Amino acid sequence: MDPHQVVSREEWLAARRRLLTREKEATHLRDAVNAERLALPWVRVQKPYRFETLDGPKTLAQLFGPRSQLIIYHFMLGPGWEAGCPGCSFLADHFDGALPHLEHHDVTLTAVSRAPLAEIEAYRRRMGWRFPWASSFESEFNFDFHVSFSKADLAGDKVFYNFTDLEPEQANDELPGLSAFIRNEAGEVFHTYSSYARGPEELIGTLMILDRAPKGRNESSTMSFLRRHDEYEDAPTPSCCH
Repeated sequence: MDPHQVVSREEWLAARRRLLTREKEATHLRDAVNAERLALPWVRVQKPYRFETLDGPKTLAQLFGPRSQLIIYHFMLGPGWEAGCPGCSFLADHFDGALPHLEHHDVTLTAVSRAPLAEIEAYRRRMGWRFPWASSFESEFNFDFHVSFSKADLAGDKVFYNFTDLEPEQANDELPGLSAFIRNEAGEVFHTYSSYARGPEELIGTLMILDRAPKGRNESSTMSFLRRHDEYEDAPTPSCCH
């Protein structure tokens, strides 16, 4: 552990009060950003996207269930992948506990991946998750929301991701993101928000806890410490065939 300054309680209290001022500024800035997010204009979704779910085929409007708001996490699990992205898996570990709170606040949360439903379900069983997860395998949804890229996309000059043009070598066939939608009483669906790259990071409660630990995230690069939750050395041996 790197040597750290050790001071009296009085000196620590003075430093902590200075930091508290900055923390309050960050909280107020977050509140202001949240207000701007809610004030964003909406875009009507007109394409008839189709998804495969455990309850059969569904449209985007049907993914809402009985609620008026829908959050989709664009989970990196492409066709033929043996496992989902470790970072997406880390984030998704936080979904199940949030579900009852979201659902009782008029919000449906679901993951969407381009892998076929059978491959999604195999990975979900391995991870032990319960949250809804739909396949957009035969849909243009992932491509239209700029989280999946064809070979032609990656062979071009630029790839559009996170509202900017990237060099193709900076991209992948699948990338993460989050999108929000609302459905009005007439059944019309509107796209209200999307966020990519590190944008959804605040959904990862573990990182927020680590930010308050003495060593912080203690990483050599973004989430370099990360493993899927069943891949840590002390992870219990799965009891099923997965």
